[in-house]
Amino acid sequence: MNMKELESKDLGDSVIPTVEVINEKEVDNMSNGEQKVKLEVGMIFNSLEELFEYYKMYGNETGFQIIKRTSNKNDDGELKFVSFSCARNGVSKSNPVNAFKLQPMTKTGCKARLGASVCPDRKWRITSIIFEHNHELNTPGKVRYFKGNRIMKSFTKRKLEVGDRAGIRLNKNFNSFVVEVGGHDNLPFLEKDCRNYIDKIRRLRLGEGDAIAIQNYFLKMQGENSNFFYTIDLDEDGRLKNVLWVDARSRNAYKEFRDVITFDSTYLTNKYDMPFATFVGVNHHGQSILLGCGLVSNEDTKTYIWLFQSWLACMLSCPPKSIITDQDKAMKNAIEVVFPNTQHRWCLWHIMKKLPEKLRGYKEYEQIKFTLKNIVYDSITPEEFEERWTMFLENFHVSNNEWLNGLYVERQRWVPAFVKNSFWAGMSTTQRSESMHAFFNGYVNSKTSLKQFVEQYENALRDKVEKEKHADFNSLNTQIPCITHYAIEKQFQAVYTNAKFREFQQEVTGKLYCEVSPFPNDILSENFIVKEYVQVGEDNHRSVDFIVHLNEVGCEINCNCRLFESKGILCRHAIAVLIRQGIFCVPDKYILKRWRKDVKRYHCKVKISYDNWDVKPEGQRFDKMCNSFYEVADLATNNETKFCMVMEAIKCLKVKLTLDASGGGSGQCGTNLIEDIIGNGELNSNILTPRVVRSKGCPPYKRRQSKVEQIIRKKKKENKGR
Repeated sequence: MNMKELESKDLGDSVIPTVEVINEKEVDNMSNGEQKVKLEVGMIFNSLEELFEYYKMYGNETGFQIIKRTSNKNDDGELKFVSFSCARNGVSKSNPVNAFKLQPMTKTGCKARLGASVCPDRKWRITSIIFEHNHELNTPGKVRYFKGNRIMKSFTKRKLEVGDRAGIRLNKNFNSFVVEVGGHDNLPFLEKDCRNYIDKIRRLRLGEGDAIAIQNYFLKMQGENSNFFYTIDLDEDGRLKNVLWVDARSRNAYKEFRDVITFDSTYLTNKYDMPFATFVGVNHHGQSILLGCGLVSNEDTKTYIWLFQSWLACMLSCPPKSIITDQDKAMKNAIEVVFPNTQHRWCLWHIMKKLPEKLRGYKEYEQIKFTLKNIVYDSITPEEFEERWTMFLENFHVSNNEWLNGLYVERQRWVPAFVKNSFWAGMSTTQRSESMHAFFNGYVNSKTSLKQFVEQYENALRDKVEKEKHADFNSLNTQIPCITHYAIEKQFQAVYTNAKFREFQQEVTGKLYCEVSPFPNDILSENFIVKEYVQVGEDNHRSVDFIVHLNEVGCEINCNCRLFESKGILCRHAIAVLIRQGIFCVPDKYILKRWRKDVKRYHCKVKISYDNWDVKPEGQRFDKMCNSFYEVADLATNNETKFCMVMEAIKCLKVKLTLDASGGGSGQCGTNLIEDIIGNGELNSNILTPRVVRSKGCPPYKRRQSKVEQIIRKKKKENKGR
């Protein structure tokens, strides 16, 4: 017969005790009183589990932890002898990675132990006991820290997992348990146990490796909806380099809203510093809508060409009509290759934020900035911009500034006077991408792994979809009251979504600040001058003249402010002219299908493939039972008799279910307690996780920071430290 040295492992989670368990409060109150758990040689137990639980209770009362130590089997492989010992038995092995950061040692060579052998009737008899310990024992109040006493039940794990999927931080999740039970002392587990469980469950969800995890996740999603699209780009070593994915709902939404998109890749998401690239559109409520996203290892032309071509293939080779990006040269080159017929505009917001960095060195910086903003934002026509720009360069002697000269060469990509003839759906800047990134901030951080990020992407997308559905509901079931009696306002109220009708309503009220007069010497009386009084600051006003052309025969109207052409909303100047001419309704061509609330949009019918834990039978049953328990608890909370009745019913039900689960208490699982657990093999794949990269120009912030912003941030930190 061979003695087998077993791994020190807790047995508590798999035990169904048949002896009376001492109340924890009774254990805590035992200090110097009579010991309630007696331990003697010759005691008989019905099963190995019963013996272990009894010795464990003795250890809790005395102040030490129990582990299994050795076992002895006969020729038939059946257990004949076992021993349990104090957890501090043995000698600690020292194999430090860092000699200056040694781990605390727990082993003291303690000899305290219990031996037992099996009887002919399959019961277990204590054959030897060593009571003496060579270390200090714990007080009963501290035994809850022992690993064997830290147990997380199914409902606790369920709540942790749901909270993790919802993006709730673990410390907040744990604190809710503490409050619920009335303090840490009443919890049978520690925050560390919760963290370990969440880490384990994340690995189980998607696998061990980030690259394999993403692949498995995408395959699962594609299995649930064949329209889910993904593609992975590998380097020469088989390491994940770039990845793009688009869910089925986003693909269908693109069919509706492909007229204009923004693309941005400055959002760092994970421990590999891979920028998060987003394709963002705008829906019929003016909300940001995700049309695809990717993780890229580089920000060069080659990478962007791969990303754009992959995305275009996903969208059945239908390119967007217009695209907004920042001034990145690699993006510009890739767009010219993949989207040659797409109008490309630069983000005005990003350009204007560079003013301090590029121009602060000038003595008249404040005046230069003020004048430049007026030229950019207030020039109505390209001719006006050209004239004012020339005067600006001469007056401030900045004609040799390379940055300004570069902007002027590309003025048709960013100056409103040049780009407003095209439709941009109100997306004048990639701030819409910035807001999308801010939205993702609630779900991911710089330490998020790739597999976690892809999971949390679902949560973020689900929240976006919920907001869109809610806006749909409000638009169909509520109306924004009209503020005038004009029929044109009622016309738009009836068909536009609430958000877009509010925008139109702002133009209706803006008519109050407009004066209409016929254009001088206009024989056909088709042109009008609309003088708008614009507020400047709090107390000052100035007038701006706009030219509106109206052909009453076909009700053709346009204004040189180009609000309708660029945003799809009739401007106040056109409304003022229409009302002056007695035209109170407009043709359907001025009511864009894009903003209507009565259009059936296919993408709204496509469900997102959420993580399917909740739809599994065990998850559904668990939630139904919990909901029923809560309903019963609500009914019985305020009445002692009802409370006792419920608790008695639960107790009886628990006993019945416990007996059913243990096979009627046959006690045949003792051998399984002692046997070593062998895990299943891991999934193998040739795809490797990505290298940690530093993308060009990407500091460890959520968005690229200018030099001035970096200096300001540094100064603030220095001031806080003083």
